[in-house]
Amino acid sequence: MQMNLPNKLTIFRVILVPVFIVLMMAEPFGAATKWVSLAVFIVASLTDMLDGKIARKYNLVTNFGKFMDPLADKMLVCSALICLTSLGKLEAWIVILIVVRDFIISGFRLVASDNGVVIAASYWGKFKTAFQMVMICLIIGDLPFGPYRILTLVVKIIAVILTVYSLIDYIIKNKAVLKDA
Repeated sequence: MQMNLPNKLTIFRVILVPVFIVLMMAEPFGAATKWVSLAVFIVASLTDMLDGKIARKYNLVTNFGKFMDPLADKMLVCSALICLTSLGKLEAWIVILIVVRDFIISGFRLVASDNGVVIAASYWGKFKTAFQMVMICLIIGDLPFGPYRILTLVVKIIAVILTVYSLIDYIIKNKAVLKDA
C-alpha cells in the first residue's frame, strides 16, 4: 500500500505522541521542556487539521485514514490529558469524561460498522476536539497572569460542555444503530 500525504501526516502525528509524552513528563526537570512539548503538541494538532483538509480536497480519503486519523487524535489528546493529570494540572474527572465519551462514540461506530453504516464525525465532535486541543495548549503554557488563567478556565468549561453535548448529539442522531443491535 502506498502512503499518500494525509496518511503520512497521520503516521507523523502518531510518532509525535511518545515524543510529546517524554517531554511532558520531563517538565518538572526543566522549564524548556514545557515549551518544547507545547510546540510538539501544536505541530501534532496542526497535522490533524491538515491531513483531513488535504484528503478531502484532493480526494485522497482512504480506509487507512478513516481508521487511523481518529485513533491518532485520541492517542494525542488522551496522552496529553493523562500527562496533565499526572502533573496535577488538570482535574481527573475531566479526563474521565472525555475518555468515556470517546469510548461510547467508538462503541457506536463499531456497532454501526457491523451493520454496514458509517458514522461520520459531526461538527460538534470537531468543535469538541478543537477546544480540547486549545485547552491542552493553554494548560501546558500555564502562564501566571490573571486574564490567561480566566481564558484557560473558560476554554476548559467550553471543552467540557462540547464533550457532553457532542456525545448527546451522537446518541440522538444514531440511536437507530442500537435498536438494530
